[in-house]
Amino acid sequence: MAFIRSISGLRATLVDDLTPFVVAEYAAAFASILPPGPIVVGRDGRPSGQWIEEIVVGSLRVAGRTVRLLGMATTPTVQLITEHSDAVGAIAITASHNPAEWNGMKFLDAGGVFLDAEGNAELWRAVDAHAPAMSADGEEGVVELITDASEQHIARVLALDVVRSAPKAHGELVVVDAVNSSGSFIVPQLLLELGYTVHKLFADGSGIFPHTPEPTSENLTQLGEAVRTHKAAFGVAVDPDGDRLVLFDETGSPIGEERTVVLATEAVMAMGTRGDAVVNYSTTRAVDDVTAQHGYVTHRAAVGEINVVRKMQHVAAVIGGEGSGGVIYPACHAGRDSIVGLGLITSLLRHRNVSLAQACAALPTYVMIKTKIDLPPRFDFGSLRDHVISSFSDATFSTEDGVHVALPSSWVHVRVSNTEPIMRIIAEAPSREEAQELINRVQSLIHG
Repeated sequence: MAFIRSISGLRATLVDDLTPFVVAEYAAAFASILPPGPIVVGRDGRPSGQWIEEIVVGSLRVAGRTVRLLGMATTPTVQLITEHSDAVGAIAITASHNPAEWNGMKFLDAGGVFLDAEGNAELWRAVDAHAPAMSADGEEGVVELITDASEQHIARVLALDVVRSAPKAHGELVVVDAVNSSGSFIVPQLLLELGYTVHKLFADGSGIFPHTPEPTSENLTQLGEAVRTHKAAFGVAVDPDGDRLVLFDETGSPIGEERTVVLATEAVMAMGTRGDAVVNYSTTRAVDDVTAQHGYVTHRAAVGEINVVRKMQHVAAVIGGEGSGGVIYPACHAGRDSIVGLGLITSLLRHRNVSLAQACAALPTYVMIKTKIDLPPRFDFGSLRDHVISSFSDATFSTEDGVHVALPSSWVHVRVSNTEPIMRIIAEAPSREEAQELINRVQSLIHG
């Protein structure tokens, strides 16, 4: 059992923690802090999303709100529809990559961007104060069904200069694992529009996860097998709410989710787009290398989509994202988006007439190791941070998000997760041995 509210919204396990009362309370509180206007609602494919959607819609209507209901839709679709409309906010019903026994709610502002720390604090105060759920005049809001949200999303991706200028594919086969969730229809449809043929591995929209839903290489072995069996050009995987993109090359090998944002950055900058990039502290420094090759700079932000987006807005970055497979391209909308990422990266392949493996071979090479540790009660992270800083006296540090240690050709990042009761230790270096040594040094400080 778990209940987490963070910069990433609300996530909780079903039955015991995410009850109908909790859902109604958060939806009503959200309505109470927004200015007048419509609110967009969409959900990922989890079966539990249906009853949560009913409660969210009912609570918003009681609050007098017009609800623009998308039904099952990727979180990026919810963001895009909100940003490009007169909606004053949105709720995406999802627990992202968490297992099936979880669900949750992500809260967006009028720009289609997740609430920042200040916005979340205001929401939580409204929840804790039991904000009134009724509209001032007692009038119920109405529901407007938006049936073409995915089509609108695809159209905006196809209209991007980078995508529009690339030649179409020639029917090459692509395998899609959308974990039977919200990407089940939009991902194949985009690929068809780009000229590919699609084999749906897990893309029936049922919301029944065929494997652990986090799109990491170890959870996607069947995708690799299907790429090899069908002799596909590449494989595509997205998480349940469709904001993370993971790719397998023509050999059925995962390219590594870190390379998603690297390839998207190269796709944008190779087409002459001018400007800096922003990624989080846990993302590969290969992004820094790519931007430097084109004469620009990569800035770092704390982990969490809203943190990256706000830094992008601050420095007017043209591309950004997170190494977990999230691409943020403001020319489309200000949020992590597997659909945008897929459009950009496949356009790079077609512009250069190369395979995915060939495109990756041209990128800088590093080895990253990601570990996680369950947090014991009352864990003193501040003490660990101080020990890390004193241990790596020859490094450059940032404590904006946990502690990030930057060495000349490597780095290690230690932080408490926003979404799970764990601590993550991530290191990157030119070799596996060097990266593991960084992990070992931090772990010795924990256990010592």
